[in-house]
Amino acid sequence: MNVSRRTVWFFALIALPLFAYSTQGCPFCGEGEKGATLLLQIDEAQIVLFGHFENAKPSNDGVGMGQTDFVIEHVYKEHDMIKGQKKISIARHVPDSKTKFLVFCDIYKGKIDAYKGTALTNDSEMVKYVEGAIKLKNKTQSERLRYAFDFLNSPESEVSMDAYREFARADYKDYKDMAKKLPADTIASWLQDAKTPSYRYGLYASLLGHCGTDKHAKLLMEMINDPEKRKGSGLHGLMAAYTMLEPEKGWSYMKELVKSDEKPFLVRYAGLQTMRFLLENRPDLVGAKDDTGAKNDIVKGVAGVLSVPDMADFAIEDLRKWQRWDYSDQVLGLFGQKGYNTPILRKAILRYALQCPSGKATDFVADQRKRDKEWVEETKELLDLETPTPTPTPTMK
Repeated sequence: MNVSRRTVWFFALIALPLFAYSTQGCPFCGEGEKGATLLLQIDEAQIVLFGHFENAKPSNDGVGMGQTDFVIEHVYKEHDMIKGQKKISIARHVPDSKTKFLVFCDIYKGKIDAYKGTALTNDSEMVKYVEGAIKLKNKTQSERLRYAFDFLNSPESEVSMDAYREFARADYKDYKDMAKKLPADTIASWLQDAKTPSYRYGLYASLLGHCGTDKHAKLLMEMINDPEKRKGSGLHGLMAAYTMLEPEKGWSYMKELVKSDEKPFLVRYAGLQTMRFLLENRPDLVGAKDDTGAKNDIVKGVAGVLSVPDMADFAIEDLRKWQRWDYSDQVLGLFGQKGYNTPILRKAILRYALQCPSGKATDFVADQRKRDKEWVEETKELLDLETPTPTPTPTMK
């Protein structure tokens, strides 16, 4: 057990998420929302209890933290140390006897150590939420996510956040099929609700993209075009969802968007993010005859970004990671061109050339080494350190 837990402030109000999924996580949720899950915390803790405090006693010497009895109303994770006990002693002064708490404990040096807890309001949904989550512990990810969906808009912020984190930690494939049976109008109402935080737009939209209809596609495009609605981090989720409901229109919109020099940078970048999502998860939406052709069409769409100087470095990096050396002439031809002669773009082109096996790329690297050997060697060294073996996408036919 990690002794550093002794320093955890016991009564900090913690957000308790539910289930652990893949490390990749939802492509439309913020990284900051992918917190530890409740079941992970339960698995990690030796004892998990629900109850309230009473008989609070301050420290006699004014130095210690005092002592309080914790009355056990329910045991979520049993241990021999608490069998048959109605209460345990906690080494902290807690005068609040009305509030219910969920408490996580370990056994440390032969004693019960309560290291984490959260206060629950009266008639709290958290109790219902926790109990239901534990019952579903051994169910499929899809079943557990469907359970979490019903709490996404809970009036209790901790419950709502936990449910959101369920999806934030889930991979797209974990909820893709389940989302087809969700209540579309309910999700649409969440997107239209002024109280819904913008960081949730991406997830909610991606769910709606699987169960919605034409009227919901219209709502999504209205949100995409609304300067206020698109300020959040979920814009590419809105775009992906629109493409799910209107594949032909969505893909055409995306191809033109990323090449437009009239749209704001963040809007165009969201379009590029959407293309990446389509390549990795939904090439079927592009409309090509087979998966290989669809991915080639998406890569071609990403390559269209090369015509926009302020985003070309992103496209070059994508093409490098996907090992799309069939674009080497186009990429190398940008070097030194007007609008492209910036440090970021020059380095992106060099990185691409360093991994590209074509003779032209080899000659390009040799020329740059003659011009600035230190720059080339430094770029190569950093590239070797940060780059895992790239995953190629299908080459053009």
